Amino acid sequence: MFRYILPLLSILCCSYFPAQSQKIERVEPPFWWIGMNAPEVQLLVYGENISEYTPTIPAKELSLKKVHKAQSPNYLFLDVAVELKASASKVDIRFEKEGADDLVYTFELKERERDPSQINGFDNSDVMYLITPDRFANGDPSNDEVDGMREGLNRSLEYGRHGGDIKGISDHLDYINDLGFTAIWLNPVLENDQDEWSYHGYATTDYYKVDPRFGTNEEYKALSDKARSMGIGMIMDIIVNHCGSKHWWMEDPPFKNWINNFGNEYLGTNHRKETLMDPYASKTDRTIMTNGWFVPAMPDLNQRNEFMSKYLIQNSIWWIEYLGLEGIRQDTYSYPFKEFMTDWTCAIMDEYPNFNIVGEEWIEDPSVISYWQKDKNNADGNNSCLPSLMDFPLCFAVHKSLTEEESWNEGLIRLYQSLTKDFHYSDPNALVVFPDNHDMSRIFTQVNEDFTAYKMALGYILTTRGVPQLYYGTEILMSNPGTDSHGIIRSDFPGGWQGDSLNLFNPVNLKGDPAEAYAFCKKILNWRKNKKVIHEGKLMHFIPSEGVYVYFRYSKNDQVMVVMNKNEEPFDLKLDRFSERLEGVTQGRDVMSEKSFLLDDKLTLQSRGILILELE
Repeated sequence: MFRYILPLLSILCCSYFPAQSQKIERVEPPFWWIGMNAPEVQLLVYGENISEYTPTIPAKELSLKKVHKAQSPNYLFLDVAVELKASASKVDIRFEKEGADDLVYTFELKERERDPSQINGFDNSDVMYLITPDRFANGDPSNDEVDGMREGLNRSLEYGRHGGDIKGISDHLDYINDLGFTAIWLNPVLENDQDEWSYHGYATTDYYKVDPRFGTNEEYKALSDKARSMGIGMIMDIIVNHCGSKHWWMEDPPFKNWINNFGNEYLGTNHRKETLMDPYASKTDRTIMTNGWFVPAMPDLNQRNEFMSKYLIQNSIWWIEYLGLEGIRQDTYSYPFKEFMTDWTCAIMDEYPNFNIVGEEWIEDPSVISYWQKDKNNADGNNSCLPSLMDFPLCFAVHKSLTEEESWNEGLIRLYQSLTKDFHYSDPNALVVFPDNHDMSRIFTQVNEDFTAYKMALGYILTTRGVPQLYYGTEILMSNPGTDSHGIIRSDFPGGWQGDSLNLFNPVNLKGDPAEAYAFCKKILNWRKNKKVIHEGKLMHFIPSEGVYVYFRYSKNDQVMVVMNKNEEPFDLKLDRFSERLEGVTQGRDVMSEKSFLLDDKLTLQSRGILILELE
């Protein structure tokens, strides 16, 4: 008889004690705001067999417009509308199923902290400080290792995690502010729970969560708020082209076409951006460009899926609103479907009319880069709402101009010719200009560790048209001699870690050229901060001649003359060529040395370098 009782008890126990209670694992976005320009939001709801449940919203603040089921039974997409007169509140969304307990998610509607008209994007008055968070400063060693995350701390590895974090950046905001920077662009800090090389942040595994090894969402917001209180705007690095291979949805995507080429043999992109505007391009080449994966660890997102498209647009708006961002730097701008990029940029700019976005299009051809800018009259009719792009052609022109011998088509003429192509752009003044970034050798290395050439490069970037960006450590001559390893380019800032033998966040510890570099950067940055003619003035330049390139930034009431000189010996620069800008001008004061120069018939240049003259 005992053998009959045991199976019966087993059945009764299993019936009385369920193996696992049903739950909602994710709702994204996790909350929203009242008073948004676009009142509707689409919620991604994830949980085991959630599609078997019927959602209801018994609240006046939020109305359920439509329910969408996915191909996976574990997803629902809910179109909800925030009522016009809704107040900040918490609204229960109920999920009902016959024979099962109701599931409840409490969705919060928050008060907006700022009027959208007060959210102003970066502009020509700004200078960005680009930071790779893992390599800048370790403010909280307790988050170096996080239980359950795939990769831990190893400072000995070039491509390992070194422990820099959000608190480290916050701890050094005074340093950044004192230098004269007015904006911070952070390489991505969202969760990258990858097996290796997760430090750089470009393989997102959770679009709504800061990587715990960098800190928390609340710390990210506190950093943005603190920076803003100091007059420093926050620029977020966002990636809509791809995610990380360990993203939580990769094992159970909502739709078969959520990821391009999902489940098929690996197909890498051809990186041929020209195919997107080439009138003769084959469909095959264009498809490989947009559908191909960046690398095997970065699955390519399919923005042609309408739910993916809404998800990515809402995610960007969510972070802008949550952090009070000043701008977005959009990674690999041309790799997603271009129709989606139009929708994405226009949705953001509709919500925040004074916002700014800069797109990365890594190519030396201005005709390709300009294709993506707002109000560009393209033959194929494509026109996004993208205000700005990274000026890679000018970046490479800076490198070549300062390392080549002067000739008819090499040397300083590169800078001149680069600007002559500004007719391609609908707004060349909106471009972001830079001597280097996190993906290329540092500028001191690019100019063969020639300190004078380094100062010429920075002086040019900070006085030409556009919005300047400098990479962390440029101010102390960080370099990567003999290697182009990204792990070395993105080296730790000395003094950012407990136990570092040298703390270069304290300028007193700088010696020799690094000390002079710091003083140079600090002086020109703080001068530029208050020099309206550099922000808004027109530009006029003259064809380089005899190793000298001269250009002017000018307005009705102010004028700056910049002289870039590559002559090793003293050189007399005749000034009659520049009479249309120098008429009535008698002297100029060098911003860096504070010396005054008479400007009569000639200007004697004693040595190679750059002169930035405020004209009187």
